[in-house]
Amino acid sequence: MNDALPLRFDPSGLVILNAIVALMMFGVSLELRPADFRRVVARPAAPAAGLLAQAVIVPALTCLLTWVFRVDPALSLGMMLVAACPSGALSNILTWRARGSVALSVSMTAVSSLAATVLTPLNFALYGWLNPRTRVLLSEIAIPAGGILAQVALVLALPMLLGMLVGQRAPRVAARSERPLRVLSLLVLLAFIAVAFAQNRVLFVERFGDFFWLVVLQNAMALSVGAAIGAALRLPSVDRRALTLEVGIHNSGLGLVILFTFFPAAGSMMLITAFWGVWHLVSGLLLAGWWSRRELAPT
Repeated sequence: MNDALPLRFDPSGLVILNAIVALMMFGVSLELRPADFRRVVARPAAPAAGLLAQAVIVPALTCLLTWVFRVDPALSLGMMLVAACPSGALSNILTWRARGSVALSVSMTAVSSLAATVLTPLNFALYGWLNPRTRVLLSEIAIPAGGILAQVALVLALPMLLGMLVGQRAPRVAARSERPLRVLSLLVLLAFIAVAFAQNRVLFVERFGDFFWLVVLQNAMALSVGAAIGAALRLPSVDRRALTLEVGIHNSGLGLVILFTFFPAAGSMMLITAFWGVWHLVSGLLLAGWWSRRELAPT
């Protein structure tokens, strides 16, 4: 797919981007244990609702938004790709900042990331096809579902398994390095996005009005879905905060990896995905900061 946007990107940066996303997942997984997954099975309401929201509700509502507002097809596909991505390390950091349930957040990130190996390519293709306006554009490109699945497994599932292994074999090292790794990888990802913005600043400024409100609206919708589900299930405040951030924060780094690997000419999709990487940090920090100053409701 080529939407004629003259984006500048150094191909060697793809290796760096893959490493960043894998490092983020590795850091998240250092304190994961098999017991965390057993707790998810024992108390499945919140994780199951979160996965349902991430895998079905948010992608479906995103598809509906792009259809109702007649969004440009290439920008629409960018929104659908972000909606198809799972949560990531940022949601765990923000949940900690918001005084939410970090254990639930990390467990949900792990479950959604494993599920993403199948659900990310499936949802991107499905909801891109359901929108009549994006269906035409989607038919012009070959979606390498097997390649995307392998790529997602490489940067999410494999680092997660390695992180769990290191955490079990060297728990003291893992405990000391887990938070610094998360913060470092997040900062490096933001630096990567900042460089991409700097290299293409003229284009970003020219198209800012096209993609800004789309990202803000989609992110607000995703956060609202998470909050509404937490309220409907009458979850404790700490779990509601974790659920809201898990549903509202997406792994835009994974989206960029997929785009740069398989659709390097998809300039409009990259605009959406790259700005998501900035905006959900802004909205997430504002929400987490507000929650951090509010008392938790009694359970």
